[in-house]
Amino acid sequence: MLDIRFIRENAELVEKKAEQKGYKINIKHLLQLDEDRRRLLAEIEATRAQRNELAEQLKDKKPTEEDLVKGQGFKKKLKELELELDPVETEFNMLLASVPNVFPDDTPLGGEENNREEKKWGDTAEKDFEVIDHLTWGEQHGLIDFERGAKVAGNKFYFLKSDLVELEMALLQFSLGLAKKHGFWLMSVPHMVNTRILEGAGFSARGKEKQVYKIEDEDLNLIATAEIPLTGFFADEILPGAWLPSKMAAWSPAYRVEGGAYGKHNRGLYRVHQFNKVELYVLCLPKDSEDWHQKLLKLEEELCQTLEIPYRIVQIAAGDLGAPAYKKFDVEYFTPVDKTYRELMSCSNVTDYQARRLDIRHKDEQDNTQFVHTLNATLAATSRLLIAIIENHQDKDGKVKIPKALQSYMHGQTTI
Repeated sequence: MLDIRFIRENAELVEKKAEQKGYKINIKHLLQLDEDRRRLLAEIEATRAQRNELAEQLKDKKPTEEDLVKGQGFKKKLKELELELDPVETEFNMLLASVPNVFPDDTPLGGEENNREEKKWGDTAEKDFEVIDHLTWGEQHGLIDFERGAKVAGNKFYFLKSDLVELEMALLQFSLGLAKKHGFWLMSVPHMVNTRILEGAGFSARGKEKQVYKIEDEDLNLIATAEIPLTGFFADEILPGAWLPSKMAAWSPAYRVEGGAYGKHNRGLYRVHQFNKVELYVLCLPKDSEDWHQKLLKLEEELCQTLEIPYRIVQIAAGDLGAPAYKKFDVEYFTPVDKTYRELMSCSNVTDYQARRLDIRHKDEQDNTQFVHTLNATLAATSRLLIAIIENHQDKDGKVKIPKALQSYMHGQTTI
């Protein structure tokens, strides 16, 4: 969430940026609730002070009838003020939590179609043979089975078999090794989180914005990304300054409601309800978050270049950012099947939006506490990396060349 002081001082800016992100927030009403809340809190504080002053005066002294009446009056007034405050504070907190993060002025406006290309890398020249799409190729080789996945669990669930399982495990091991080489702690995380942690990370299991699966009759939700439990790892803690930056890399399954999202490309492994993912997560000083954003993006590029996957980087437009992100880049792989780019990885600077929601702070050099900044990046969504490898490393004979960096994880195997 945003700092209410920032909203007070920049009300028009916050409302405008929220609208440009696609959120209709009544900032005027929020500020009125804030004013009412502060007035009531001040009255409660003043009444408590008067009550305490009376108690101090009556120490070691028998109260008069007038004192008793005065004390009862303070008690009654406090109860009335607290009853008046409760709904105001509840509505204020809900509305404040719904205000999305702002974004920098260099962000392109509009929706997904306005995402701005920043860079391209790799060979996208037309091949002298027809590339078979990953799903057709996988089914022809008996390595991908959506039909049995649907029988067992429903639409957009699948089985991987044989060499593709080994290739997926190679991708996971390689990406975790790359993260470790760059100084990230390797983490294993819970695959379920409570609602406070889920919503603190900026995700929802309710209403139209539902993104995750909720466990029936439990305050538990299946994670859509390891970002969620990693955000909760330091919740309600004050970190020593020496702990920053804290860099974590976690492997986990990702469970997504969006498997067959309407109007989105969803063929085969591209958009499914469950896939494996390595997520990078950084907590840092506010002054360092822009630098860390670029470092995370470079790490994503290093993985793509090492695996020889052609890609481009796009800066995400305001209307496609989502509530938590201040700034976001996507790395999109090139597919020679239909000669276009599709999302492979994302990389977001969330500033202090998650830290405020989950009270994650640090002590600065003057021993004052401040909220940290958090960033997250996809290093490896294996389902989409498999697509990128199958379609970009395919030869005329229909074989897929295993990238050299992965061959040692597959006992020297060079093709599938």
